[in-house]
Amino acid sequence: MHGEYKIPGGKLVVVDVEAEQGVLRHVRVAGDFFLEPDEALDAVNRALEGAPADTDAAGLAARIDAAVPEGTVMYGLTSEGVGIAVRRALAHATDWTDYDWQLIHEGPQAPALHMALDEVLTAEVAAGRRPPTLRVWEWGAPAVIIGSFQSLRNEVDPEGAARHGIEVVRRISGGGAMFVEPGNTITYSLSVPEALVQGLSFQDSYAYLDDWVLGALGEMGIRAWYQPLNDIATDQGKIAGAAQKRVVGPGGGPGAVLHHVTMSYDIDADKMLQVLRIGREKMSDKGTKSAKKRVDPLRRQTGLARGAVIERMISSFAGRYGLTQGKVTDEELTRATELAREKFSSAEWTARVP
Repeated sequence: MHGEYKIPGGKLVVVDVEAEQGVLRHVRVAGDFFLEPDEALDAVNRALEGAPADTDAAGLAARIDAAVPEGTVMYGLTSEGVGIAVRRALAHATDWTDYDWQLIHEGPQAPALHMALDEVLTAEVAAGRRPPTLRVWEWGAPAVIIGSFQSLRNEVDPEGAARHGIEVVRRISGGGAMFVEPGNTITYSLSVPEALVQGLSFQDSYAYLDDWVLGALGEMGIRAWYQPLNDIATDQGKIAGAAQKRVVGPGGGPGAVLHHVTMSYDIDADKMLQVLRIGREKMSDKGTKSAKKRVDPLRRQTGLARGAVIERMISSFAGRYGLTQGKVTDEELTRATELAREKFSSAEWTARVP
C-alpha cells in the first residue's frame, strides 16, 4: 500500500507499507524532506515496523518520537505527518494528481443559487457523475452567509441588513458568518471525492485542502498559514475562512467533501459591523479587540486587482494538479435553481436555528 501526504507548509512524505496479521510490515518512508542524522530514517522505519495496523496517526507519531536519536532534526517533516501518510496508505487514499480536475468560473449568480450549486455539484461528485471540481464564485448581490448551525438572530442585525440591502442565506456547512459584497470577496469551492482525504482527521483535512492556496498566496508575496480549525491568516490578520460538508454517496457508499473558502479582497469593515453581531466572546480567542482588525484585505497585501488575484490562484492550481475549463451542466443548473427557490430562499431553512 502506498500513501502520500504533503505536510502543510512543509514537504512531501511518502510511505509504502503492508498490513499483515494486523500489524505493519515492510515499512519504507521517503520524501523530499530534510532529516539529520541519516540513521534517523532507519529509526523511523523500525519504529513503525510491527505497530498495530489500527494505530492512529498520533500513536504512530509517538512511536517515532521515542525511537529517533536524540538531537534529530526534521525540516519540512513531522512525526505526525509520517503517521498521517501511513494512515492514508492503509485507507487507500488517492492523491490530487490522480484526478482530472475541472474548473467552473461563470458569471455573477444570486447568493441562494451559490448555496444550491455547492450542494448539487458535490452530490454529483459523490455519485461519480462529475470530476473533482474547483468552482470560483462571482457574487450577484451582497450577502451574509451563516453557518448551518448558527442562530440567525444572534449573528445578523436585521435592521442593518435591510438598510444596506444585504441578503441573508444559510449554507449547508458549519462554521461562522461571512459578509460578502460583489467585487470585494473571493470565494471558491472544492468538491472532491472522499478518497482524497481518507486517513486524515477532520482538522487535517482542512489544512490539506487549503495547502494549494497557501502556495498560490506565497507566489503573490503573501506568507500565509493555516490557523486551526478553519482560518487562513498572515502576520497582518485573518484573510479567509473555510468550511466543509461531507456528502454520502449513493446507497451509503463512498461520498464527497465540499470545502469552500471565502477570502476578503477589500472589505467595508464599518458596514460589516452594522450587519453582523460580532460579540466579545468571539473576539476573545482571536487575539484582538477590534473586529476591523480581524480580516485583512488581499487588495492591500497584494497590490493586485481582484481579477488578477483570481487568475493567479487558478494558474497556481493548474500548475500543481492540472485543470480543464468546464461549466455547470443544464441538468445541474435546473436542479440547483429549484433547490435555491425551495430550500435556500425559504424562511424555514434560513431561520431553522432562529
